[in-house]
Amino acid sequence: MAGNESDVLLVKTADRNEGIKRLLDKFDLKDFNQKKVAIKANYNSADPFPASTHIQTLQSLVENLQEAGSSSLVLAERSGMGDTRRVLEKMGVLNLSNKLGFEAIVLDEEEKDDWIKIDGKGNHWMRGFYISKIFREADKVVQTCCLKTHRFGGHFTLSLKNSVGLVAKKLPRSVYNYMGELHLSPYQRMMIAEINEHYNVDLILMDGMKAFLNKGPERGLVTEPNLLLASKDRVAIDAVGVAILRHYGATHNVMQGRIFEQDQIKRAVELEIGVNSPERINLIPIDEESQDTVDNINNILREQG
Repeated sequence: MAGNESDVLLVKTADRNEGIKRLLDKFDLKDFNQKKVAIKANYNSADPFPASTHIQTLQSLVENLQEAGSSSLVLAERSGMGDTRRVLEKMGVLNLSNKLGFEAIVLDEEEKDDWIKIDGKGNHWMRGFYISKIFREADKVVQTCCLKTHRFGGHFTLSLKNSVGLVAKKLPRSVYNYMGELHLSPYQRMMIAEINEHYNVDLILMDGMKAFLNKGPERGLVTEPNLLLASKDRVAIDAVGVAILRHYGATHNVMQGRIFEQDQIKRAVELEIGVNSPERINLIPIDEESQDTVDNINNILREQG
């Protein structure tokens, strides 16, 4: 993928549900027909959007995938700040799964055989790590992420960082804490990127209706870009996300240097997870009202990418 170009579709809207529908209509979901789909949302904590996936975003995404003819949908999640089952219950995910007929799986409750070992060779993980089988065995994988900074070493948490929630914190009957290693490591941002080498993503929906410009991931200074974005490329959409954060004025760690020199993005490029330069990103407005935003973000990508 590194040598190719990648599209990132963007819409500026005040209506989340209509915006997602219009965005996914342009994206074209026909390849999801009769496919088993795994969904990774952003339920790291039970804090309201933009800390966590907005329930309307999840509902709209699920309904669009069902309309496209997906044969089954499963959302799997591991929260980093709170008990996952309680987080999913408080955020309305479990009720929504019953209402719409998709499965919601708490990854903390999975057995050892439900995880795939990734060894530490060629990455910065001392013991390697374990990734959920759900995302390796699905026909299609869909991510929906938020737009925010991260004060615990990630610098920003977009689609690449969202993958941390499909990695085991601890295996059943094991004491080793993989998340403890991640958050204490000076290589944290590279380790985040390295997770992404081991599963494919077919659609990313970024909800930038609101964003955190500092702190994060569960609280921070809120701005309202009123943006929704979609892509198949985690590097491309994260680079655009960083450009949007820069447009509104984010933390020093997010604002400094070239966007493609940010550790998460740089390491992901090395692993050929996505595009290798800002010039290979096609940022596409889906209507005339979104054109000015695209022009502004393209200027940042051109000057700071």
